[in-house]
Amino acid sequence: MLECKGEVLILTGPPGSGKTTVAAALAQMAGSAKVHLHSDDFWHFIKNGAIAPYLPESDAQNRVVMDALSRAASSYAEGGYFVILDGIIGPWFLPAFESLTVPVHYIVLRPPLRVAIDRCQRRGADTLTDPQAITALHQQFKNLETLEAHVLTIEESDRPDHLINKILSMVLSRNYILQSNRSINRL
Repeated sequence: MLECKGEVLILTGPPGSGKTTVAAALAQMAGSAKVHLHSDDFWHFIKNGAIAPYLPESDAQNRVVMDALSRAASSYAEGGYFVILDGIIGPWFLPAFESLTVPVHYIVLRPPLRVAIDRCQRRGADTLTDPQAITALHQQFKNLETLEAHVLTIEESDRPDHLINKILSMVLSRNYILQSNRSINRL
């Protein structure tokens, strides 16, 4: 059971780390009402003039998307929902979430690079499959300095249910709430 009413979980990591699969499963768990915000959807809302979010020239667009995501997450959480936000939300995007008045958990899923590339290429369709782009994004999550404690290393042998249980335990421990949100850490 997952009772985290009025809180946000940012579930992040490189492409192919299992963010969306885990987020969808957490959102279906018994307990408080939950919302799953898939950040890719917010980029896809841009119908004309979209810039691939991993390109350097996408900075202004990415700040707008992060602002929209943080506002949506905040609105749902303030309405009493537990919000599970999945996407590539590295430390460089966290300032958009600093002003939230609800606890914000931050967990980074880090699989081996070859696993991430393989998963992305198996997905195909309209998703990122370019090994160079996946590698570059994976590298951005390699050394997170003060946020390294928020990393959950994914092993190739980890089953989805095992991973979900690990993340559930991390959230319930309340040890992964961002420091800027610590003053509002509700027990």
